[in-house]
Amino acid sequence: MIGTFRRLLPWSAVRGSKLLVRQSHRARFPAFCAAWGEVRYTEGRYATRRRVVLRGRGGMSASSDVVFISHAGPDREWAEWVGWHLQEAGYQVELDVWHWKAGDDFVKNMSQALAKASAVIALFSPAYFAAGRFTEEEWTAALARRDRFIPVVVQPLGDGDLPPILAPRIWKELHGLDEATAISTLVEAIRGPEIPTRAPSFPGGTTPAKPAPVAALGPAPRFPTSTGLPAVWNVRRRNPRFTGRETVIDEVRGKLLAERHAAVQALRGMGGIGKTQVTLEYAHRFAGQYDVVWWVDAEQVEQVPVHYAELAARLEVARPDAGVEANARAAVQCLRDRNRWLIILDNAEDPGELEAWLPEGPGHVLITSRNPAWNTIVPGLRLDVFSRDDSLVYLASRLRSLSPEQADALADTLGDLPLALAQAAGVLEGGMPLERYRQLLDSNTTRLLALGDTPGYSVSLAATVTIAAERLHTDHPDSAALLRLAAFLGPEPVPTSWLADARAQLTTIPADPDDLMWPQSAIAPLARYGLLQADFESLQIHRLTQAVLRHQTHQDEAVGIHADLTALLTAADPGDPDLPHLWPQWAQLTSHLIAARQTLGDQPELRPTLLRAAHYLVRSAQPYAARELAQSLHTAWVVSLGEDDPDTVQAAYMLTWALDGLGAHADALPLVKEILERRRRLLGEDHPDTLRSAHDLAVTLNKLGQHDKAHRMHVDTLAHRTRTLGEDHPDTLKSAHDLAVTLDGLGQHDEAHRMHVDTLARHTRILGEDHPDTLRSAHDLAVTLDGLGQHDKAHRMHVDTLAHRTRTLGEDHPDTLKSAHNLAVNLDGLGQHDEAHRLDVDTLARRTRVLGEDHPDTLRSAHGLAVTLDKLGRYDEAHRLHVDTLARRTRTLGEDHPDTLKSAHNLAVTLNKLGRHDEAYRLDMDTLARRTRVLGEDHPDTLKSAHNLAVTLSKLGKHRKAEQLLRDIMPRVRRVLGDRDPFTEAVKRTLAATFYALGKPFKAQKLLAGPKPSGSSKRKAR
Repeated sequence: MIGTFRRLLPWSAVRGSKLLVRQSHRARFPAFCAAWGEVRYTEGRYATRRRVVLRGRGGMSASSDVVFISHAGPDREWAEWVGWHLQEAGYQVELDVWHWKAGDDFVKNMSQALAKASAVIALFSPAYFAAGRFTEEEWTAALARRDRFIPVVVQPLGDGDLPPILAPRIWKELHGLDEATAISTLVEAIRGPEIPTRAPSFPGGTTPAKPAPVAALGPAPRFPTSTGLPAVWNVRRRNPRFTGRETVIDEVRGKLLAERHAAVQALRGMGGIGKTQVTLEYAHRFAGQYDVVWWVDAEQVEQVPVHYAELAARLEVARPDAGVEANARAAVQCLRDRNRWLIILDNAEDPGELEAWLPEGPGHVLITSRNPAWNTIVPGLRLDVFSRDDSLVYLASRLRSLSPEQADALADTLGDLPLALAQAAGVLEGGMPLERYRQLLDSNTTRLLALGDTPGYSVSLAATVTIAAERLHTDHPDSAALLRLAAFLGPEPVPTSWLADARAQLTTIPADPDDLMWPQSAIAPLARYGLLQADFESLQIHRLTQAVLRHQTHQDEAVGIHADLTALLTAADPGDPDLPHLWPQWAQLTSHLIAARQTLGDQPELRPTLLRAAHYLVRSAQPYAARELAQSLHTAWVVSLGEDDPDTVQAAYMLTWALDGLGAHADALPLVKEILERRRRLLGEDHPDTLRSAHDLAVTLNKLGQHDKAHRMHVDTLAHRTRTLGEDHPDTLKSAHDLAVTLDGLGQHDEAHRMHVDTLARHTRILGEDHPDTLRSAHDLAVTLDGLGQHDKAHRMHVDTLAHRTRTLGEDHPDTLKSAHNLAVNLDGLGQHDEAHRLDVDTLARRTRVLGEDHPDTLRSAHGLAVTLDKLGRYDEAHRLHVDTLARRTRTLGEDHPDTLKSAHNLAVTLNKLGRHDEAYRLDMDTLARRTRVLGEDHPDTLKSAHNLAVTLSKLGKHRKAEQLLRDIMPRVRRVLGDRDPFTEAVKRTLAATFYALGKPFKAQKLLAGPKPSGSSKRKAR
């Protein structure tokens, strides 16, 4: 977007500059991008770059009379007034608050509007040039595209408000004028000045002619600077610290304007959410659009007629001899015949009592309430907590010393609740250190939330919660009990089905266990008091409300609540965490288990569910959360249960799974070994848990590149599992699968292929074709087929497996990304390098975002992209990426890891293509020595390094040494891979070329005259 461009470009250069932008912006925002000349695109650390020339737009659009109004949110009154009178003057207008719907892509709409507009009228004010507004994108794009740019000033500008690039522009002043003059000035700004057709009046005259007023058709907006506040006005002072909520205010305004008669909107939400503050800001911001604005404190229903009677007096319709009720009714009746009025019913909690006091007529009514029951009577808008951006802006306005990181952490702790943010700012302004505040928030929540300066709020958050909870305890004890129970869960939504399913086991709820309407009957009063948000299937309590309630819970009450929580969460256990279709249910449950683990972690009935939650987090690719949960459980249970307790050991076991998901195999290895020894001692060699640990140790060794050790362990574990569990048991199939993977790592592709085929058939029959274990078998069989040179067959399997994984696991799951990566490898093997490149770039970007840039899988994608660049002839780019990937692999995996050696090998290949043969020679020598020591001299990768060294020797003119080396490896290549393997043919051709270089053409011809392979292409080198 232009905002991105602006940070990189001095504004003295508007067109034809080189800019660094994300390629995705080109498709989404053509009107912005078309404003510039040459654009360079990038997609992240490893991406390549290309240049695209975009020419500026010239001429006028087809709809030459469309005017786009660019304005800041606080100037909406002016925007509506300008838009109305431009339409009256015959222009088509594009105004966001009139024409763009809720849910639209704001930036996309803005780009399209700028593309079709023939002129942009900008409403200059201090707010227009405030930092962070999209107005800057609008005026910079309009300037860059050289459309008609028409500035009008609607609020006085201060020194420094106007950017220097706009200083030479001619503009018109609208503020300070009477309405008729302002209309004339606006129309002249659009049409341009006209040369008079008759002589002007004599300047020395005393009664200059006034321009004729422009008649408005229908209810035109009031002129924003006409009278200031309405004549009838009882609204308290504006909150000078009000920030954010622009979208909400715009939506309220739009919905009120959408109705011509008796437009009513109910702004509802929990206590402390800022309903009154938004309404107060609305009243002040749009005061100029009303003749009457009357605020009614409606919390005490019996006082509502009094407020209306006061309004009757101000409207001069009250009769001294009539009572309060009669005068109140007179005020309501009077509003039927008046225009431009706004009645605000603040804290209107009882719709049944207050519905009769909703006035009718061509005006607006704005209601604030915690009670969702208003939804059945009038249209409503639910107000939620601040967006994080609004929270940060608010904290920055009050606590300038906070860093962005500190402000973000504080907003997160306070759940972005406006009242809580206001209280926190008040306390911190008083001198309390931030860390001290956060500590006290944990240990003394209620006391702390009763402190702090809270401008605009009548009571503290602690008082709001306490008062409501006390009323509930008296009037609705079952609701109060449910509230206490939910306070110990997480702040995420709680499915009401959990409550219904566990009702018979909940001992702290006093209501009838057989009540068919429970829990809805208990939830309704809670919603009415604004203590939670509820819909037909879930309820949710703000985290600070929960904290206050937890701190007010007595110890004797907590015992029963903990027992009920255990029953509730245990009953909600969805089942097997390996099954992706259960993951959404696990996601709901796990957040609440994590919140409750400190108080409930030692409950024996809940420990299996907590462990399965860690299992789910690993399987659903959330390794960081899995590590945190498993580590906390293990630490707590070592103390309370002992190191040898089965649950403690299982927590440690899940920790190793999390480390595996993070790619931290070296960190996991000692713990994997320790768990295996402990289980052997406690459970015996053949216990299923012992065999799981033995299997995991073999997997870890294989991922660390220790293929021989891994192979021996897999063979032994497979034999034990087959004997004790049977050959079709899922654990046995896991051993068979991972043994085949290890055989692939050892270069024994034929044997790996036979095992993969058998294991895939068994997985499909026993678990189904969409089970994650079945898809792992299918994926690894396709990889093996690539290793055997059967790229066409492998391609079909890769495409099918990728589709299945995307559908069942999601496109960003690590297993899905493995399929995408190996499909790119396969495409390279098929010679489809451009397609492979596109897939490599996308997969690398996703892996970097999901796993981190140093994860082994991310580095495999970086390496694969470098190989593809090499095949495309983009050697400089390939070289840079190989160097970076080799350095990262050396640091994270070690210099002897097979993946590190692959990077070294392919870097040497690229160095040769760059003509840097001396560097390639040194790297080839080192890589061959390491591969011989780590993998053995007959491993296919070792033989590839030897072949590459021979190629380098020939390029250096050392043909005799090359011949000697090739003669040495030729019989080994034939023995390991066979005469028909493509790599065997490649070695043969290299040896023949060496014979020719040495002047031995007959030997070369004789060598090439031998039988050639058919029907296969080269094995994978990645």
